[in-house]
Amino acid sequence: MSRIAYVNGRYLDQRLAEVNIEDRGYQFGDGIYEVVHLHAGRFIDEDRHLDRLERSLREIALPMPLARAALRHVLAEVARRNRVTEGLLYMQVTRGVARRDHAFPAKPVPPALVVTVKRIPPYPTDAESWAGACITHPDLRWARRDIKSVNLLPNCLARQAAREQGAMEAILYDEATGMVTEGAATTFWIVDERGVIRTRHLDHVILPGCTRGALLAELQAAGIAFEERDFSLDEMRRAREAFITSATSFVKPITRIDGQPVGDGRVGPVTRRLFDLFARHVKGDRRNAA
Repeated sequence: MSRIAYVNGRYLDQRLAEVNIEDRGYQFGDGIYEVVHLHAGRFIDEDRHLDRLERSLREIALPMPLARAALRHVLAEVARRNRVTEGLLYMQVTRGVARRDHAFPAKPVPPALVVTVKRIPPYPTDAESWAGACITHPDLRWARRDIKSVNLLPNCLARQAAREQGAMEAILYDEATGMVTEGAATTFWIVDERGVIRTRHLDHVILPGCTRGALLAELQAAGIAFEERDFSLDEMRRAREAFITSATSFVKPITRIDGQPVGDGRVGPVTRRLFDLFARHVKGDRRNAA
């Protein structure tokens, strides 16, 4: 069956879908995107993703392309038309089509909206088999990383460096301070030497991950202590455990960084517990209902 995309008001065979070459997303990366996990026919943390989409759009003075209710309908319809119940939905909003000029169009044009969906393997059931390796990489991105912009070239370069070294993610760090920021496309966490779960506090330096937010809410509900506090490369290397989170990684244990084992090189008890905790969030929490 052909994949169906939503492009500016029309549902199209994805092979035939097109955008104008003067779309500002293509010309300047002038746009915002979101990726939502679809599990058992439900969009996971849909409200968190739509809230973040609206926030990112506000930060670059770009209006929502549709009212939220209408956008929800489009997302569900794309999933339905593609018969996807386990997958990843991608939405992208750009400033639309205008004569090429760095400044915003003098006369506003309609925002452009593209939505696609693809199937992914079933949700992982075993933390050990889900574990991966990372490398460290300088953080070369722009200063407003809290905006989920389509400008992802530094992220792509970091991910490619990881792939070339046999790893699945690059952990980014500030070269001037040696402090860890986040993954190229994930939130990075450690269980430090004291056994404390830590991830960097939110500011303009990192993206406010939706899976990060959902996991923190689950930790609070379960009475599990954590700290939103930055940490250095040295602290990371002394950590007992490490893991990443995202809409595609869920809670993914990291057992090796730069070729060296994290802790004893095995999935630790804290990460295993959080893997199970988030699995319950995805599979059974009514707040995830689309």
